[in-house]
Amino acid sequence: MNQDLNLCDFDALITNNSEKHSKPHYRVCNYCEAMCGLEIHYVPTADTPETIFKVRPDKKDTFSKGSVCPKASALGPLLLDKSRLKYPVKKIVNETGNTDWQQISWDEAFNIVSEKLVSLRKTYGANTTAAYLGNPIVHNMGMLLFIKTFIRSLGSKNIFSATSMDQLPHHFVSHFMFGNEFRLPIPDIDRTEYMIIMGANPMASNGSIMTAAGVSKRLNAIQKRGGKFIVIDPRRTETAKQCSEHHFITPETDVYFLLSFLHVLFRDKHVHIKGVEPHIEGFDLVEPLLSRYSPAAVATVVSISEKNIERMVSEFVKADKAVLYGRMGLSTQRHGGMCHWLINLINILSGNFDKAGGLMFPSPAIELAQGKSQKKRLGRWHSRVRKLPEFSGELPVSTMADEMLTEGKDKVRALISICGNPVLSSPAGHRLDKALLGLEFMVSIDNYINETTRHADIILPTPSGLEVDHYDLVFNAFAIRNNAKFSSAMIPIEKGRLFDWQILKELSKRISSKKLSLLDRIATPKLIINLGLLFGKYGKLSSPRRLFTGLSLQKVMRAKHGIDLGPMQPRVPECLSTPNKKIHLAPTIFLNRLEELSTKEFPELIDAEASDDPTRTFKLIGRRNVNSNNSWMHQASNLNRSRHIKCTAMLHPDDAQHLGVAEDEVVKISSRVGKVLIPVEISDTVMPGVVSIPHGYGHSKSGTYIPVAEQKPGVSVNDLTDHMRIDPLTGNAAFSGLELKISKIS
Repeated sequence: MNQDLNLCDFDALITNNSEKHSKPHYRVCNYCEAMCGLEIHYVPTADTPETIFKVRPDKKDTFSKGSVCPKASALGPLLLDKSRLKYPVKKIVNETGNTDWQQISWDEAFNIVSEKLVSLRKTYGANTTAAYLGNPIVHNMGMLLFIKTFIRSLGSKNIFSATSMDQLPHHFVSHFMFGNEFRLPIPDIDRTEYMIIMGANPMASNGSIMTAAGVSKRLNAIQKRGGKFIVIDPRRTETAKQCSEHHFITPETDVYFLLSFLHVLFRDKHVHIKGVEPHIEGFDLVEPLLSRYSPAAVATVVSISEKNIERMVSEFVKADKAVLYGRMGLSTQRHGGMCHWLINLINILSGNFDKAGGLMFPSPAIELAQGKSQKKRLGRWHSRVRKLPEFSGELPVSTMADEMLTEGKDKVRALISICGNPVLSSPAGHRLDKALLGLEFMVSIDNYINETTRHADIILPTPSGLEVDHYDLVFNAFAIRNNAKFSSAMIPIEKGRLFDWQILKELSKRISSKKLSLLDRIATPKLIINLGLLFGKYGKLSSPRRLFTGLSLQKVMRAKHGIDLGPMQPRVPECLSTPNKKIHLAPTIFLNRLEELSTKEFPELIDAEASDDPTRTFKLIGRRNVNSNNSWMHQASNLNRSRHIKCTAMLHPDDAQHLGVAEDEVVKISSRVGKVLIPVEISDTVMPGVVSIPHGYGHSKSGTYIPVAEQKPGVSVNDLTDHMRIDPLTGNAAFSGLELKISKIS
């Protein structure tokens, strides 16, 4: 495939092959959260079996308005990737005694998987089979719609997912404050005048838990209309380089900055709750717990001066429309739940909640936050080994390997991994790698033989992005503007292949101990989406007045550039699911955790700052590149060629000088659980005492078949991260702030 074909050549090729090429195909890119609209042309050429693609931004898309990032160009290469599996394969031992893979029929694959899983359940019990759900599930409509049916059919309490390595604190906080884990408030970035961004790099992520296609333009627009956006981060990120001002902050101390922010709000009488006062409870419980967190008290700990903290609070409250937003760097630390609780409190108590320009609830066409009353979601069962509580039906992924390695009743003996690579993505991934070797059976629903799926006995592959229909159920629920768009499949799959939802549906039917419901048996993705649109907020069947103007799947499909449903609107109290229909400002579980911080951890941190400890360690933070989205996109040939794709340990010049290391020199980095050898990248964009390492690398294990990714293998940062290090409140993995030792190799 000629990836370097220019636009003029491509247009000439379309003209010369007019009978073969498709009409422009319009769809949403589903490789990250941004929901960028695309215009795609493709030409099956006569002299080669390959297809030539041209991916352009859809300038008429009602949501993205012509924005696009490099990841969209990977749609073609990943579709045509010869190492991508298309039919089921079974692990065998070949004539030479080595492990190999043999293609088998779907019927044989389903028979092997269902017979083994049912047999294990009868012999050892349902909980001895675990499931791991990877990040790509939420980017795939069919998989997302049928995954719950499959999990119910499995009947196990050992369900793990990427959620507890990512955004779990957001859901945890929303459950306790608003009554539903999917009721997440989103920054109204298009109308704000003053925005503080903490632990997030939207110009690399394209927005996260803030679906905002063209986010760089939206952020720059704040400045153009006379406003300001500030970034607080241990690294001067791509976003920080364009912001109004950037402040370094010591990793894992964000919670103290936020507590200080609240302290000043109360101290200087900047609390404004007039608009939400009838809809809140617990207000009087907050202020008494903030007394020790003055800017003067926290400044040294967080590495932001007292003067700057005071000024930022003052500017924030003086702005007519302001919003505070935090994301990944705050979620993946020991204080993740506390940070997101405090962010909500600051936005609410400063008068910037549920109003234009502040923190607001989207009104998607299909609502994820179903149910009018709050249901118990925490601690209905606990993990066997470490007694960690479940949340929303899942256990923390940090304890998944424990359940496989520890003998005893209900020891996990089988695993279903779905669209994920936890050997590279989960804490102490090398430990999980070892645990997978001891399983009696493993099946993976995945397109590649990667670092995790190489352990499987059976791999069931699914179609690629351009071969499937798509509707963004999750990211419309996080969108900064309400929108609806359906993307039909561009290319039909070959005969004999199955869609992801068909795989899940067939497995559910075969392994379930109970008969599936009528809806589970007859449902298709289009049927479910149509029902969701018809009965949703804007649907034809939502009210008599919408019967002729409301949404249906047919109407949305006809609108190839999407349907704009307007900006976010105030939704309190109608969207609240707490028993009394109020926002719970001070849930007991958060107050108890704050008490622990105040009496134990904060005083110890101050003492540590004052001591003269000669031991030199570095605090870990992550790093993201706009050309990549977790480990699986390293197999995109056109993206992996980018000079920006590299796995290095980024250090401040002063730290490099102290260690006596030079640019590109390989150093040893070690933690409690492991060590890696990695080249150094010296940059003043990272603060002293911090080391930044990207995740998703480590493509050097035997038995994989990902040749493009293996060209830039890198090392896995999760050979360093500690599975015992979690947010005690939510159970989320605490990657950030981990202390590491770095030594020169001589």
